[in-house]
Amino acid sequence: MVVTLVSLFIICLASLGAAEGPGLTEYHQLKKLHFLERMFNPEAHEGPTMADYQQLMKLRSLGMEFFHQFKNISTTEPQFLDGLARAETSCLLDMKQFMEDLTSAKFWAISMIDSWGTIPSGYLYGNRVDMGNYDQCLSVDRTVSDSHHIKGKYCMMELPVAKWLGFNAPILSMTNIKTALCFPSSCSPEFMETLMGLVLKGLLGVSNTRSLFFIDQESCKINDDPPLSTPAILTIVLVAVFCGLAVLCTACDYFWYQDRSKLPRMVKVFSVRTNSKDLFAIVDPKSSPNVIHCIHGLRCMSLIWVILGHEYTDTAMAYTVNRIKIISWFPKPFSSFIIYAPFSVDTFFFMTGLLLVVIGLRSLERANGKLNIPMMYLHRYLRLAPIVAVAILVYLHLLPLISKGPVSEDLAVFDYSVCSNNWYRNMLFVQNYASVSEICLPHTWYLAVDMQLYILAPFVLLALYKWGTKAAGAILVLMLLLSACLFTTIMTNDFKITFLHGGQVPEVQKKLYFATHNHAAPWLVGTLFGYFMHRIRGVKIELKWPAVWAGWLLCLAMMFTAIFSMLKFNKILNPAPTTLESALFYTLTRIGWPLALCWVVFACVHRYGGLANSFLSSPVWQPLSRISYSAYIWHIFIQELNHRRTRTNTYFSDYDAMLNFWGGFGFTLIMAYAFYVTIEAPLAGLEGLLLPSRKKPAKPRENGEQPQNKEDAQKSQSEDQNAILPEATQPDLELAAPISIESRDNQQKSD
Repeated sequence: MVVTLVSLFIICLASLGAAEGPGLTEYHQLKKLHFLERMFNPEAHEGPTMADYQQLMKLRSLGMEFFHQFKNISTTEPQFLDGLARAETSCLLDMKQFMEDLTSAKFWAISMIDSWGTIPSGYLYGNRVDMGNYDQCLSVDRTVSDSHHIKGKYCMMELPVAKWLGFNAPILSMTNIKTALCFPSSCSPEFMETLMGLVLKGLLGVSNTRSLFFIDQESCKINDDPPLSTPAILTIVLVAVFCGLAVLCTACDYFWYQDRSKLPRMVKVFSVRTNSKDLFAIVDPKSSPNVIHCIHGLRCMSLIWVILGHEYTDTAMAYTVNRIKIISWFPKPFSSFIIYAPFSVDTFFFMTGLLLVVIGLRSLERANGKLNIPMMYLHRYLRLAPIVAVAILVYLHLLPLISKGPVSEDLAVFDYSVCSNNWYRNMLFVQNYASVSEICLPHTWYLAVDMQLYILAPFVLLALYKWGTKAAGAILVLMLLLSACLFTTIMTNDFKITFLHGGQVPEVQKKLYFATHNHAAPWLVGTLFGYFMHRIRGVKIELKWPAVWAGWLLCLAMMFTAIFSMLKFNKILNPAPTTLESALFYTLTRIGWPLALCWVVFACVHRYGGLANSFLSSPVWQPLSRISYSAYIWHIFIQELNHRRTRTNTYFSDYDAMLNFWGGFGFTLIMAYAFYVTIEAPLAGLEGLLLPSRKKPAKPRENGEQPQNKEDAQKSQSEDQNAILPEATQPDLELAAPISIESRDNQQKSD
């Protein structure tokens, strides 16, 4: 039957679009199988017939066929005992009891057979999995005696339809039909295969069923949770200790100290009330003209873009009833916003470099060029590493406990078990140069790149402070050299960077996407722009409206070119871009995107932003901006949890993906807030108490108001600065300015 063959090919390619990792490397193998020739010239080959499809549909009533085959299992028991181990004897007894109670319509037996899956409807539409009823199967518990219970065991049986048609490419396993089975827990998967082989033999009319199906042993589950491991217990205790301290100190804050000025500093550090008050504090943009307020909006919008891109990937990889529709989704213009969501990462690196230089140069001016580099590194590490350590423990030991489901292994985006051996790479922030398939918490590659760039930060600051424009010129040359290196890497290795043609291959990811030197260009653009903003600080720049419109048009043109220029390559059957096209796109967009952001920040700061500035500089972004680091760490946890615990197939559409996103984003914010006020903020407060910090001038206030106490003054100066990442080693932009813009103008006039 030609339609079956065509659908296999389409479903496979749809799976390709949603897959990650090694599966995409086999894209070219599909072409070698001459699928297109068989699709468009079916008369030239002997293909499947309608009878083949009818035989497949006979499996739809698999549970009832199993009952009819073995309802008198006691009369056929001897043939099963031959060649079976003694361990299967209990299985045969349980099967006999199962069939007897099913014949007499006992509830537990009907529940067990009722939880079976069937051949899914709409296989030609991409629906290839029937999960049955996972919870119903595991809830079966039939008491036979005081010492023996019959419990349900849930397993997935796979039917490799592509192999039935004569195709053996490994990637075609994505077209396997999967359906749920429920057997007594005493039966092994091998024995289940023996029984199901007899059923399929009768239904399909074949003598050998060994190649027609198999039962995935890893998918088998029973309702018998093993005891918690020691690391899991320690993780729970650690989180509980932080929560206990937060509850105790919050109670002290509310009930024992009515005068908050007398509140001990240690209590204030762990108080949820105090941390929440600082988190939700709103600063009026008009009262702090020296702060680049649009950074809050850029940071939050980029964070949302990152989470949205990850959610779409998970949704596309999920078991959907219409996976074939993914093919028509890729060529849509909207899909480019998802496929090229990684530009949001370049936005973070740009903001990192910008804030580093703007804040750092003001600090150096106040300190007469002195910089405590070891203390900078120590502060930085202590702000990032503890949260990463907690995340490793939670992802590794707690996520598996609460994310159980019928296909939790299949829908797991990442394998966190590698953290048992590779956790130290994350703590050293070198995981981006390790094996891509063995990264512990893969989304934390960004932290490694940022930390490695931060190692260069003091030298960049000192160079700009001492040599000014000469150092800026050297940075420009370095940026061009690194871009040339990136271009050469793509050309010499013949890398394909588009999503459908190999952009997700581990080798490409490791050498292009995870490498620090390839993400240095946006960071360096940010440092150069930060130096420019430092030089024109206090200078009122007047631009005529044609120049302002030209700036915005050029900015938007660069952004939309980066997002949509590769749109034609989103069609699955279209050829991949040439190596030169790939190299030019990947290299130029790493410079063009941050250059476009330079105008956005410049226009917002100098009051040419209009509606964009009103949106990005809105105070509503400030609380989300402060917990953006925590949200970035934990958003994958929520997404993994939501998808691993799936009980039934979903439907793929932009609307449904948005529903998943907003639900997951809401829970991400709740989790980020909880970990921020109980762990992140207290650890940052302890760091401030235990380690020396540079002296910072009191915040100038327009009405002459002074801080209530020393702790509040220090608290107000520790606002997160650096993109997603918290930065306590440098003062706030507003606080770092030695004088306001207006006072500097007055000083220049008096001079």
